[in-house]
Amino acid sequence: MTRQEPFAAMIASLMMYRRPELDGAIARYWGLIRANLALSGVTAPQELSQEAEEFAVWTDPELVLSQTCGMPYRLWLKDKVELVGTPDFGLEGCAPGYYRSVLVVRTDDSRNRVEAFLDAIFAFNESFSQSGYAAPYAHMMSRGFWFEHRLRTHGHLNSARAVAEGKADIAALDAVSWRLIKVHEPFAQKLRVLDQTEPTPGLPLITAEGQPADTIFDAVRVAISQLDDTDRQLLGLKGIIRIPRGAYLSIPNPPETARG
Repeated sequence: MTRQEPFAAMIASLMMYRRPELDGAIARYWGLIRANLALSGVTAPQELSQEAEEFAVWTDPELVLSQTCGMPYRLWLKDKVELVGTPDFGLEGCAPGYYRSVLVVRTDDSRNRVEAFLDAIFAFNESFSQSGYAAPYAHMMSRGFWFEHRLRTHGHLNSARAVAEGKADIAALDAVSWRLIKVHEPFAQKLRVLDQTEPTPGLPLITAEGQPADTIFDAVRVAISQLDDTDRQLLGLKGIIRIPRGAYLSIPNPPETARG
């Protein structure tokens, strides 16, 4: 089937900051986006494919909307998708649409400088994660070292829990994920922020080549303004902005970027 046929297998997903506590708000957010798209003549799936494998979603030729990470975008997706825009989560110390990593350790760990963690176990979600790997790699290398002992966890929540439970000593977390963890996870009381990386462009919204990216941008922008106060606060959304493609591509990659 082609995109022009009315029953094409379109797909959309907003899984990047998904938590059970947010599922209702995300569904209502998508309902607003979908309604705005329909007003502009753009067809979108009724339901989000939140359980689908992320790379399968990002590379689907029928992708209407998803959110990816800056590192997969610059490594593998930049020539296969179109940028829609970047949600702004209003993070302190970051320009609109930008974010950073927080380096968290246990509250009872007496070390107060990242250099003291040279021989520590570092927990990270994936080696292709901007916030979990690339940003802390640049941060540490500017200080002359990288962690020799690393624990791959497959998720920021898992990384934070690994530190809280003593399976790792330090972890790099997306600042938005950390904000959500502090609200929803009791174990967050066992963690403190030791340091923060420099801000980089946040997680971009993307669509398949040939989709009307500007129309989708407007649909998202209006949807954010239509969210009720409770849902907007739950999701932490302030708006959506345009960050140039070059701003994503200019960020250096660490040497280890394997998928899977």
